[in-house]
Amino acid sequence: MMAGHAAVVWEGDSRAVIKSFPEDAREHLGGDLRRMQNGEVPLDFGPMAPALPGAFELRDRDKDFWYRVLLKRIDGTIYVLHCFTKKSNETPRRDVKTAKGRLKNVERRLAAQEKARKHAEKNKRT
Repeated sequence: MMAGHAAVVWEGDSRAVIKSFPEDAREHLGGDLRRMQNGEVPLDFGPMAPALPGAFELRDRDKDFWYRVLLKRIDGTIYVLHCFTKKSNETPRRDVKTAKGRLKNVERRLAAQEKARKHAEKNKRT
């Protein structure tokens, strides 16, 4: 992977959901995700605080729906937590809850990996 290029990890059904979005929305959101991977600023995004501190939403819209990708960058990796559509400016609680649950899973996984790494490092020295 080139320097500054972040990996993307899709949580839950996020990848399948975004693939169900219309082509234009996929292109716009995919372009913004690529910009983030390359360390650039997405064209249409916003913070999810206070609901999801440190997380962001990528945004697109057509005449029928608002398309959203909720994500968080942790240690050089972009975790796509949840993708969904909505019909108003307000983000439904169930979608925030889904993203929060997936973020907790990511954090638990990363903590377990770090613990295993430290354990292996300690055993290497003994």
